[in-house]
Amino acid sequence: MWFDSGRVCLDLLATHPPRGGPEQIRDGDELRLWLVGAGLVPDRTPLGLLGPDWVAAFRALRGDVDHLVRAELAGAGGGPGPGPVADARDALARLNEAAAGAPPGLCAVRDQEGHLVRELCGRVECAGLLSSVARDAVELLTDPGDLALLRTCAGEGCARVYLDTSRGHRRRWCSSERCGNRERVARHRRRTRRGVGAG
Repeated sequence: MWFDSGRVCLDLLATHPPRGGPEQIRDGDELRLWLVGAGLVPDRTPLGLLGPDWVAAFRALRGDVDHLVRAELAGAGGGPGPGPVADARDALARLNEAAAGAPPGLCAVRDQEGHLVRELCGRVECAGLLSSVARDAVELLTDPGDLALLRTCAGEGCARVYLDTSRGHRRRWCSSERCGNRERVARHRRRTRRGVGAG
């Protein structure tokens, strides 16, 4: 899983299956890995209630955030009207409903070595974790500075969205190691083929 987009809500979008690719949050175990990797849940937090309903809820939120973020990227944030704009209004209403919930509480406890570590307080529920991600999306979508840094990866076949916080804001790929390297290898192969063909 990938956690380099610059926002938790965009990290959730990164789990969206590419065209024809596999779903990255297929079950509760994969969702748990994402929640821990995204920093929403400390590693040893018991998530006894996590089940298929949580997976469905996070996928639905991912779809709504994806719809809204891509509408902003396209400059079609939405006003009154039918079709895609109405879909965006519905997605926004669902996002706001999720964001209105209370995120899980945090507390500091001592671990076995006596160090202070972060724990979630009380019973961890799906709605609270959804609220954390939804609030992050609301902050992103209402921050003109962050919206101006939104980019879609230029890698072939990649549609990941990230915040371009690089110096000069010239970042082209979601990951220089993944998509950037693939592009550099492809460019090298094209040059090599042209060189062979010219000889």
